[in-house]
Amino acid sequence: MSQLLKKLKSIIGKAYFKYLIILFAFLFWITFLDTNSLLIHAELNSEIKKLKKRKDALTEEIIKDQELINKLENIDSLEHYGREKYNMKKQNEDIFIIEYQSDNE
Repeated sequence: MSQLLKKLKSIIGKAYFKYLIILFAFLFWITFLDTNSLLIHAELNSEIKKLKKRKDALTEEIIKDQELINKLENIDSLEHYGREKYNMKKQNEDIFIIEYQSDNE
């Protein structure tokens, strides 16, 4: 290690060697130790990407729900939706639910 430093000192003058050490110390500080280091920026960028994906998924879900709300404003569609999803019925009706057995059971 000391031989390497001696070779660097001989190749580069003493003034440049000081600046080189300061430059490496600064780069090390910025990359690893600072509160705004490059590592923290990388983590924050990955979190931003995850949040954007979640935002897009929730936006799509909002659009689907809005379409369903618009569809259910009609009373006939609302009745059909209630019958299909929640097995609702009128008072004087009987409902028969037919379930099919699959082949692999």
